[in-house]
Amino acid sequence: MPLRWKIWLSAFGIVTALFGVAGWMLQRHAVETATRSLDEEVKAGFQAYESVLKARQEMIGSAALLLSSLPNVRAAFGTGDPATIRDSASEMSNYLSPTLKQSTFLVVADPRGNSIAVLAGQPKLTRYPVEPAVVPSAPRQISGYHVHEGMLYQLVLTPIFVDSARGTALISILVAGYPVTNTFADTLKQTTGGSDFVFQGPNGRFAATLDRIADDDARLERELIGLDGEAVGKLCIVRSFGVAGNRITQLRQELLLIWAAALILSLLLSYVLSNRIVQPISALDTAAAELGKQHLEHRVPNAIAGQKDELGRLASAFNQMAGSLENAQRELIRQERISTVGRLASSIVHDLRNPLAAIYSGAEMMIDGDLPPAHTKRLADNIYKASRRILEMLQELLDASKGKHGERETCKIVELVQAAVQAQEEAASHVEFKVEVPEALEANVERARMERVFVNLVANAVEVMPNGGQIEIRAAKNGAGVLITIADQGPGIAKEIMDQLFQPFTSFGKRNGLGLGLALSRETIHDHGGEIWATNAQPRGAVFHIKLPVG
Repeated sequence: MPLRWKIWLSAFGIVTALFGVAGWMLQRHAVETATRSLDEEVKAGFQAYESVLKARQEMIGSAALLLSSLPNVRAAFGTGDPATIRDSASEMSNYLSPTLKQSTFLVVADPRGNSIAVLAGQPKLTRYPVEPAVVPSAPRQISGYHVHEGMLYQLVLTPIFVDSARGTALISILVAGYPVTNTFADTLKQTTGGSDFVFQGPNGRFAATLDRIADDDARLERELIGLDGEAVGKLCIVRSFGVAGNRITQLRQELLLIWAAALILSLLLSYVLSNRIVQPISALDTAAAELGKQHLEHRVPNAIAGQKDELGRLASAFNQMAGSLENAQRELIRQERISTVGRLASSIVHDLRNPLAAIYSGAEMMIDGDLPPAHTKRLADNIYKASRRILEMLQELLDASKGKHGERETCKIVELVQAAVQAQEEAASHVEFKVEVPEALEANVERARMERVFVNLVANAVEVMPNGGQIEIRAAKNGAGVLITIADQGPGIAKEIMDQLFQPFTSFGKRNGLGLGLALSRETIHDHGGEIWATNAQPRGAVFHIKLPVG
């Protein structure tokens, strides 16, 4: 993954994580605050409901007590005549306030609960719960809820007693009350600051200000106590979470917008920052790759190397390092060229020393002594061979330096091997040669160059066996080519030079020469489309493998 994408993804992850945590904390705090607020509002609504209910009961009760204490009212009630009571009802209703007449009803009932006269309102009840278990024996008021035909009523009963020879007697009951309807519930909602009310009975709702209660709404439930002290239903005061939920949703949307804006801004800033970081790093990466390709002249652009920050100083140091490496390479090449010329000259001198010594000694013997013709002819033949060998070596070096190659001809492998063995007969008197090469094996090669390959390999094998041993040279058909092996019984190839064995000037462990023979031999084999490699034999010795094509 590119570095720029890593920076962008890091910025995206950090901003998202921060806003996610912050949003979760804000939302949690908002929900907790809203929940506490709704709970407090529900409690306040219940307190307001109790205050309203208490004030309404006190108003109704006070009016009933006032009416029941009037002498003419008590006189009419004392007659026990329903007609007299109904006749005085219109007079008694004048004592009621208009507000009380509109919202409540006031009824006079006999001790059995039957309605005698209606003083105010239009009650739907014709019989009221005035059983002995409900109405006290003493003159005091009682209040509570009453359910009749699926409707809920709030009633206040005021018993009226008279003194007689038998004691106090209940002559009538003044019933004040009002129905609990949706209108009443709406009035409570407006009075208590917006709390919803649900009056619930065993078989359904009596009245409500909302259709359903959500699971997350705050609520407070209280039982509705009847005149006999038993619960006839329950009241549920509700504060909807909808408004708070809308606010939380709006908060989420605002947080999302802020997150998007912050994300865009952070990506822009990270893009600018990544360019400030990635461009110098990319330039340094490119420069390092070019340096690895030996292009030491490559430099980091000055626009980056001239910056005053850490990356600019790093780029400047890199350019200085590349310049130092370039200068060091030039100096190394110059010194290597001088050293190569010296080594090549030494190698040529070493290779020419033996043939020149043969020419010099043969010529000296022919000049200084009176030799027989046969001896003279042999010396002349040695001088001819030595001079021809010198010419071949010089031509081979010249051709190798210019990339030139001679004419190829079909040669028998055994002839090439025997020529190499004969060239080493004088120096290899202590070595036994074992040659197993079929006469029929042939290859299309440059004879002189290929003879030189075998001469170098045989000479190296002889050199590593100063105490004697055996050199085995074998050849056999191998697929479409010929495989030739030259094995000695020397110490083998050291691990230090196994990988550089065919490199120029590899002369580890050699007493003579500067290590050009194997390098030139490999070049000759490759020019002929073949392969050459070396292995160590068991228990000791080295084996050189040459694979040549037949055609």
